[in-house]
Amino acid sequence: MSEIPWLTIVGLGEDAPEGLSRASLAALETAEIVMGPPRHLSLLPDVDAEQVAWPVPFADGIARLIALRGRRVVVLASGDPFWFGAGSSITQHLEPDEWVALPSPSTFSLLAARMGWPLEQTKCFGLHAAPFTRLRPELACGVRMIVLLREGAAVHALAAYLCESGFEDSLLTVFEAVGGSRARQTRAVASVLPEVDFTHPVCVALEVSGQGAVLPRASGRPDIWFGNDGQMTKRPVRALTLSALAPRPFEHLWDIGGGSGSIGIEWLLTDVSLSVTCIEPREDRAARIVQNAATLGVDRLHVVQGVAPDALEGMTRPDVVFIGGGLSLALLEWLEVHLPAGTRIVANAVTLESEALLAQTHARLGGDLLRIELAQAAPLGKLRGWKSSYPVVQWSAVL
Repeated sequence: MSEIPWLTIVGLGEDAPEGLSRASLAALETAEIVMGPPRHLSLLPDVDAEQVAWPVPFADGIARLIALRGRRVVVLASGDPFWFGAGSSITQHLEPDEWVALPSPSTFSLLAARMGWPLEQTKCFGLHAAPFTRLRPELACGVRMIVLLREGAAVHALAAYLCESGFEDSLLTVFEAVGGSRARQTRAVASVLPEVDFTHPVCVALEVSGQGAVLPRASGRPDIWFGNDGQMTKRPVRALTLSALAPRPFEHLWDIGGGSGSIGIEWLLTDVSLSVTCIEPREDRAARIVQNAATLGVDRLHVVQGVAPDALEGMTRPDVVFIGGGLSLALLEWLEVHLPAGTRIVANAVTLESEALLAQTHARLGGDLLRIELAQAAPLGKLRGWKSSYPVVQWSAVL
């Protein structure tokens, strides 16, 4: 029989201790130390273990917990510790045989059961420490969401955000202390949410409704979604560029010459596992990239203000590189020398000089060379004609 782990992570419901499993009760009875937030500690049955309040900020408690290695420790968490909970934040610092988890039903499961919603078709968000804009890519009529919130005041802030986004007709069902003796439920439309002092812990079941703009799923979102000063990869070229970049789960992108950040933002909208670093030399554009990313719910985008290739030194190596601005021979040579084989590169060029550089690079390194010529119907006197955009040359290759 394998040795019993020194750490047990116990998920609590609001009705603890009545709702604790036998395994959870046994872990608490044999524990030397119990760590958890004060609210969770207050829900405990009588135990002999020393009780230690988990510090704020949360990260400060990790070192304190690890220092207890070798003693019998129980850490308390809410519901299922591995669904927007503390579980993974703790276990990433431990070996697999050092811990065991005993979850309770998650808040998501409890709310779905009360609402009668199929959980696999319901969007689930933990916004304890994240902005409401994380919801933006999912806001569309008919979408159902379960949203965990940090505090009672956040319910009114969520309703205000929905109204600002044009979804003021959304139906909110607010749950306080769900599953516990203090449980309370309030149902209202976002635009007429009553002035109730909601109390923690609080969460919302949300049915989205209204006339707000819906962010399309396909790459090449309309340009209007991106604040810009004219320096931006336009929608049709952006769609072709994202196709060439071909994002895959867990990949990291360097977006060199970020401009408005539209390429990096659309890269992140593809999958939550993706990451990106935008390199932009101008301070005003770097700030605009940050704002655009936050507005569209991908605030995990990282911006570095600087000029490539100098700004690339010491950065996390990418799986994919996009060059939308600042193309030069020095940059291409740096990438070829410093990046490993298998790195994908996509570069767009508009000027004759940069086009010639890509043609030479294609002849030397291979890959695909594409010339994109677009024209849009526009007034021509009393009639209409084709107004051509500058042609774009796109080179894509694998080192």
